[in-house]
Amino acid sequence: MHKKKVLFVITKGSPFGGAQKYVYDLATNTPPDFEAVVACGGNIGLPEALEQKGIRTVKIEGLVREIHFFDEFKVCWDLVKLFRKERPDVVHLNSSKIGGVGAVAGRIARVPKIIFTSHGWGFNEKHRSNLAKIFYALGHWMTLILVHRTIAVSEKTKKDASWMPFVSKKITVIHNGIGQFKLKTKKEARNILTGEEASKKIVVFSLSELHKNKGLDVALNGLSRLPEKIKEKILYCIAGDGEEKANLEKLVRDLGIESMVEFLGFIKDGRELLSGADIFLFPSRTENLPYAILEAGLTGLPIITTSVGGIPEVITNMTDGILVHPQSAREISEAIIYTIENREKVKQFKEKIRERVMSDFSIEKMREKTYYLYL
Repeated sequence: MHKKKVLFVITKGSPFGGAQKYVYDLATNTPPDFEAVVACGGNIGLPEALEQKGIRTVKIEGLVREIHFFDEFKVCWDLVKLFRKERPDVVHLNSSKIGGVGAVAGRIARVPKIIFTSHGWGFNEKHRSNLAKIFYALGHWMTLILVHRTIAVSEKTKKDASWMPFVSKKITVIHNGIGQFKLKTKKEARNILTGEEASKKIVVFSLSELHKNKGLDVALNGLSRLPEKIKEKILYCIAGDGEEKANLEKLVRDLGIESMVEFLGFIKDGRELLSGADIFLFPSRTENLPYAILEAGLTGLPIITTSVGGIPEVITNMTDGILVHPQSAREISEAIIYTIENREKVKQFKEKIRERVMSDFSIEKMREKTYYLYL
């Protein structure tokens, strides 16, 4: 039987963030009549994980996240040659940069079907200048025009692009999905998070890149507002690395909350530590549909998070978690106090969010809808 070939293309193989998890899950869960190949920049992170599963990967030289105008012509031509060599039935593009370059290459190589998944719109990122936002909006629009179909990972992601002319009917919403994953025992996880000397603390946990968009500075300000009697009980553990690390460490010192905060750095398979936490805190300024929320929900943790992007499509405020306004340190502080003081209500949160993730955000649903779109 002839298998249809899907060539996934993503800008970077590492760090192993949301887009990389998405490609990994789709490539390693192909139906019997499909073959998956993955192309990306770099040879660590995603390529290593895929090779362990027997998935063939192709390294694209010169493919990096930063945009260098003249270099993109070479990347585009390299992709044209790759598409002509591999002759895929479907090219599935992931990330903003590769979306535009890959769509042009796919059209030149006459790929039968070109799919693009938006893991985030560059024009939504708060730290960008107005000129940069216009540039990103134009680039995204050209991508959506050139591809045959765009997947939005949330209804909000689709809505944010619906103003663009001629593309709204080409966008399909397919939520991210996850399956069961390995967790460390509670004792093992807590030892890593807290050490023996702090094992009785209430562990508030964030699994996040140290990036401005992630709002960790707001979370730290929220912790500093807690009453002293609650501060003594809390340990805030942050697993992740990024360019904001030095600024966040300085903020901790300025706020005088050094005894409350632990920066764990990058931890491979950091989600395995969710079993050692008591509260999951996700204070992002902007998001689409983060895997971290789904992972915490599947683990059955009470979640405090911001009402941005597709997060309200997963969590209903005060039903299966607590939603706060972005950049509100006061609301984060109040939500932590509420979670500590209302055990029965929090027990309901934990049960309901786990049920919701299992029923509505499974990897099986994501795979089924995505491969149906390929056909």
